[in-house]
Parts: sequence; C-alpha cells; structure tokens
Amino acid sequence: MTLSADEAARFAALLEEHEDTLVAAWTDRVATSLRGRLSQAELRRQTSELRRGFQQALSGAAQDLSAESAAELRAQLSELSTNRARQGFSATETAVSVIALKDAVLGILGDGASLRDYVAFSSFVDEAALFTFDSYVRVREELIADQAEQLLELSTPVVKLWEGVVAVPLVGTLDSARAQVVMERLLQTLVDTGSPYAIIDITGVPAVDTQVAQHILKTVVAARLMGADCIISGIRPQIAQTIVALGIEFGDIATKASLADALRYVLARTNKKVR
Repeated sequence: MTLSADEAARFAALLEEHEDTLVAAWTDRVATSLRGRLSQAELRRQTSELRRGFQQALSGAAQDLSAESAAELRAQLSELSTNRARQGFSATETAVSVIALKDAVLGILGDGASLRDYVAFSSFVDEAALFTFDSYVRVREELIADQAEQLLELSTPVVKLWEGVVAVPLVGTLDSARAQVVMERLLQTLVDTGSPYAIIDITGVPAVDTQVAQHILKTVVAARLMGADCIISGIRPQIAQTIVALGIEFGDIATKASLADALRYVLARTNKKVR
C-alpha cells in the first residue's frame, strides 16, 4: 500500500509538529536495540536527521522511496548503512534503527488517525528499512572484498635476498586467485630489480597436489619468459613423496630442501662465496 498525497502531507505535518517527542521516543527505541554501542547524543543526531529526511520526502508528496523528493532521505539512509557497516553493526541492527520510527509515530498518533493511514505510512518506512538493508549488504561486500585483496597481497610478499636474487615465500594454500597474484608480483619485482634469479619457497605450503604444482610451474614459466631462472625450495620429505606419487614432473627446474640451500645454489651459479 502506497501513501496518497494527502496522507503524505498529514504525516509530514505530524513529524514536524511532534519533532522533539518523536525524536526522543525514536532514539530510546534505537538505543535499546543497539545495547549502548552508540552514545545517546550520536543516536539523537542520527534520528533527528532522519526525521528531517522523512519529513522532507513526505512534504514533497513522496508516495514511495523512489520519488524525487525522497532523494535526500535515500542519501541519509545510504550514509547510515555505510557508517554502520564500517562500525561493525549487523544489517538487522541497522534496519531496526529505521523501523523503530513506526513505534515512535504510533505513540503520537491521535484518535483521528485511521488504520489505513498508519498502514500506508508503515509501508513507506518498511521500504526505507529495506533500502537500508540493501545498502548495508552492498557496503559490507565491498569491505570484505577489499580486506580479502589486502590479505592476499600481504600473504604473497616478494623479498630481495641478495643482489640479483629475489624470493617468494609461500604460506598456506595456493589457489588460482593467489597464484595469479604471486605471478604478477614476482614478474613486477623481476622487472623492478633486474634480478636473474627467483626462489619460490614452499616451506609454508601444507600440501602439494596437482593443482598447486600447476600453479607453481606456470609461475616458473612466466619468470623464464622474463629472463629469470627459478629455484623451488622447501621440498620436505612428505611433499617429495606426494610429488612422486602424483607423477608430477618439474623437469629441469632446480629444487632444494630449504631456502638456505637454494640461496647457496644461486650464489654458486653466480660465482659468489659466502664467508
């Protein structure tokens, strides 16, 4: 059920006439649902701004949230969702902060208000709450995607071990997405440093299966196309047995048991000695 122009105007006048009472009741209801996780002053500021947004939308005879007069209200709801998502509140807590307006309005309605009027107004508030919920979910998904990307970058460092030698210490499972990041960062580091050798250390990889081996081989091939030789280190006895059992062939790629062995191998290839 949508609001008529007359109903919207009556509720706009109601929100303006009972501003202080409405904001106080709304703030108390929201504070109860959030269990003190926001200060009373901050909640009052938020509910006061939302009240003004609802009043402006209804004054413009908005029958639903898509109306032009509800543009500011949509912006306020979107900002509320963004802030709550970043502060760690749940989607339900965020939506309830809007739905609580219905209870606050019900408390100030006079006997002259019809059930139909209130139902129509409730539908408008519910639409605003759903908009808030959708905005919250979108922001949370963006935050999660950004955090996942940051963690992926942090978990795949490329370090310079020696002049002309870089290393990629891998820790954890190597899936397609992470393998792509490893390849890109390694190739970029090879370009930036001009290093002719790269050590891929898999000491921290719990298990090597066919898929992991394929990712490593692709990285080695890509590095070779850039003119760099790759050495794989961290081949523990268990991993060696698994590789043999799976029939995985590393071909002419040098493999070493530890990162130290791999570094010694590279230094020997470059005629350098460590004292």
